[in-house]
Amino acid sequence: MEALLTTVFLGSLLFGAVTAGVPLLLAGLGEQISEKAGVLNIGLEGMMLFGAYFGFAVAYQSESVALGFLAGGAGGVAAAAVMALLCVRLGMNQIVVGIAITLGAEGLTALLHYFRFARSYPRLGRIESLPVPLLSELPIVGRALFDRTLLVYLAVLLPFLLILVFRRSQFGLNLQAAGDKPAALDAAGVSVLGTRVAAVLLTGFLAGLGGAYLSIVGGGLFLPFMTGGAGFIAIVLAMLARGKPLWVLFGAFLFGASLALTTAMQVAGVNVPTDVIQMLPFAMVILVLVLFARHAYLPPALAQPYHRGER
Repeated sequence: MEALLTTVFLGSLLFGAVTAGVPLLLAGLGEQISEKAGVLNIGLEGMMLFGAYFGFAVAYQSESVALGFLAGGAGGVAAAAVMALLCVRLGMNQIVVGIAITLGAEGLTALLHYFRFARSYPRLGRIESLPVPLLSELPIVGRALFDRTLLVYLAVLLPFLLILVFRRSQFGLNLQAAGDKPAALDAAGVSVLGTRVAAVLLTGFLAGLGGAYLSIVGGGLFLPFMTGGAGFIAIVLAMLARGKPLWVLFGAFLFGASLALTTAMQVAGVNVPTDVIQMLPFAMVILVLVLFARHAYLPPALAQPYHRGER
C-alpha cells in the first residue's frame, strides 16, 4: 500500500510540476531575453494575464487550442508593445511602467471576462495530448513527461535553442551588447532601440504563451488574477539564471513542483493545510533570494534608457 501511495504521489507531483512549470519556463526565458537587452520587464505578470484571457477566450470561441495559443501570444505582444513604446522609445521608468501594465492587465482582463461571460466560468473540453511512443508508457514519468501537448515539448526545447541564439547568432550578440554596452552597439551601426524593442516584443509573446498555457491547459478556464504572482517568480528565475537558459528550465520545474505539492499530497491522501502548501512557492522564492541573490547576473545597462549619442 505504501509503495502504491508513493507511486501515486510522485506521479502526481511530477505531472503537476510540468503543468505549473511550463508557464514559468516560457515567461522566464522571455524575461531573460529582455534583461539581456537591458530592459527590466516588471510588466511580465500583466503580459501573462493578457495571454491567459485572450488565449482562453479565443480557444473557447473557436474550439481551437492552436488559435488560442496564438491569441495568447498576441495578447502578450500587445501588452509588450506598450512597454516598448513607453520605456524603450520614450525612455520612461521601466519599473513604474511595468507595475502599471500589471495593474492595468489585472483590471482590464477581469472587466473583459465579466462583459463576455458575466459571473460564469465556462471550461474548455479535454485538450488532446501528443504521446511519445513507448516512453509515454513508462511508470511514473511516462504520463508526466511524455504524454503532453506539443507546446510542452517545444517549451523544453526552447532553452537549448536560446543557447545557440545567445552564443552563435548576430541577434544574440546584439542582445548582449544592448544590455552591456549599448553605446558600442550604436557605434557599430546597430540600432539599440530596435534591438530592445524586438527583445521586449519577443518577451511579450513568450509570456503570453505561458499565460495561455495556464488557462487553456493548466486550468481549462480563465479566472481573474489567475497568474497569482507567476510573472514575478519568472523575473526572479531570469535574474538568478545568470544569462543561462538551462538554469531557467531547472528553476521553473523546481518552483512548479512546489506549486503542485498541494494537489500531489491531496491525491496521496496526506492531510496538510492548503494554506501552508500554497505558501511554499513564495517561501522558496525568499529562500533562493537569500542564498543566491548576490550571484545574480544583471547587465550594466539594465533598466537604463538609451539616448543616441550618449557615452
